[in-house]
Amino acid sequence: MIAKAWDLRDEADLPSFFVVGDMGAIRAVWEGPVARIGDPAEAAGLFGHALPCLQITEDSETIPGQPTIDGARCAFQALEIATGLARAESASALVTAPVSKAQLAQVGFTHPGQTEFVAERCGVARDNAVMMLAGPGLRVVPITVHIPLGAVIPALTPALIRARALATARGLRRLFGIAQPRLAMAGLNPHAGESGLLGDEEVRIIGPVLEFLRQEGLDISGPHPADALFSARSRANYDAALCCYHDQALIPIKTLHFDDGVNITLGLPIVRTSPDHGTAFEIAGRGRAHPGAMIAALRMARDAELSRRAFTESA
Repeated sequence: MIAKAWDLRDEADLPSFFVVGDMGAIRAVWEGPVARIGDPAEAAGLFGHALPCLQITEDSETIPGQPTIDGARCAFQALEIATGLARAESASALVTAPVSKAQLAQVGFTHPGQTEFVAERCGVARDNAVMMLAGPGLRVVPITVHIPLGAVIPALTPALIRARALATARGLRRLFGIAQPRLAMAGLNPHAGESGLLGDEEVRIIGPVLEFLRQEGLDISGPHPADALFSARSRANYDAALCCYHDQALIPIKTLHFDDGVNITLGLPIVRTSPDHGTAFEIAGRGRAHPGAMIAALRMARDAELSRRAFTESA
């Protein structure tokens, strides 16, 4: 995906970028030009004729689609170094590629995902780093993320809803340049509870906290029936939708933007994006991977960083 993105750099209007990792892994799936760099400052000058790579490990045998412990160590180290480069402003933004959490766990990675790791390295509390999934026609934020469905109701507290809503509004202002963000909150139950007939979480938990947020000056509507919230007509009325649980947010974004959806982390001092899909080891090395989401992640990283700078300068 990274190599295909570089191939399409002019057509896709991509900023200069460099890889942190193993050149051998790229060469195992691509015959294009790769240039080894020793310093991020070298990347821009090379980008026009080769894919720059900051090599962090000796070339090892790579078999596409077959994850290894060495590969997991490389991924872990690459994430650590790339986050540090972004923190030090040696890179303008961080774009993370999909990883195998099962493989990373075998080499000491104890975080639920890359988002939580990056937040920790940036000195941000885990609950303050908010995952937003964004495409050209929809932005969604799951209030609860990687937990079983049975654990959603106990986790869906007024404090968490309020924190996610405020972080989303701040992120839209800071990274997307939206001065007056409009938020919409999905209900948990069918028909948003039908006034308590199909569940009382909307009446008991969600509704009161939304009213409190409105009194604080936030433009937030809901709770809305989730089955109607993502229609084209409804999407015209908000800038981001807050969803009660993982799949309530991920199903619509992947349905609408499977090939250009981006995971962007709100609440960090740096810009971090990622393609909104997984590793797909079953098609690795076959030339079938679609680079659209990686291209979108690179482009959104550039645009978000420009917006962040403008927001900081105007503050």
